[in-house]
This record gives sequence, C-alpha cells and structure tokens, in this order.
Amino acid sequence: MPVIKELIRSEQNGTLSFGNYELDTKSKVSDFEHCGDIYKVKTFNEITKLERNGSFVYESVPGTTALNFKVTDSEVEFNVEGREDAQITLELEEGSKYEIFIDGENAGTMETNMGGKLTLSVEFDGNKTVAVKVVKA
Repeated sequence: MPVIKELIRSEQNGTLSFGNYELDTKSKVSDFEHCGDIYKVKTFNEITKLERNGSFVYESVPGTTALNFKVTDSEVEFNVEGREDAQITLELEEGSKYEIFIDGENAGTMETNMGGKLTLSVEFDGNKTVAVKVVKA
C-alpha cells in the first residue's frame, strides 16, 4: 500500500496526498505550500490530522493515508487506506447536508454540526484503498 513517506505531497493532478499510518511515533510537516495555501499534517498509527491555513480540514482515528485529496465548494473527494477501520472527520460548511459515497455506493445523507464537522466511518478490507466522496446536497 502506498503510504506517503514524505508525509505530505502535491500530486501532478493538483490534488494532495498525506498521512502515514505505518509510523509508530508522531511525525509532522508544517508550512507545506500547495495551490497557494499552507498545510500542516500530523500523522502516525493512531491519528492523522490535516490543517489548511491554520484551520482544521481532516482527521482520522486511527491514522490513515489519504490519496488525491481534493476539496471544492460543493464536494470533498479522496481515496483512503489504513490498517483498521477508521473514523474520519471533515470540516465542511456549517448546517449543510451532504451525500456520502463510499466506494461508489451511496451511504446516505448527513448534516454537519454547528461547527461544520461531519464524521463518517470507513471499513478497510485488506490492502484495498477506499474511495470517499462527500457531495453537498
């Protein structure tokens, strides 16, 4: 499975990949520039957290690797992998409804809380990467 050895990187398609769930000790990269924004990632086997310009973006418990992470005004899309099932929290628009798709299957509609956070669960089946798409309803 392709963990991100450098912890965070810009992909040729303009997306971002980050996280390394294989690490036994906390590691971080600060001040990583991508598309005009400054990112910070903290990751290891227990948690992966991403911030953009000092604001929360992504957190997984336990740690994961997110590949081709892309955020627009109406959706968040990425592939994720990890050793064990993970709970992922995303920062989205406060008080909005979103349709959740896991590996192309509609997992239902959820509403963000007062802080704009949405939490979803991802189940891993061996070494398979899971596609996640969150679309504003």
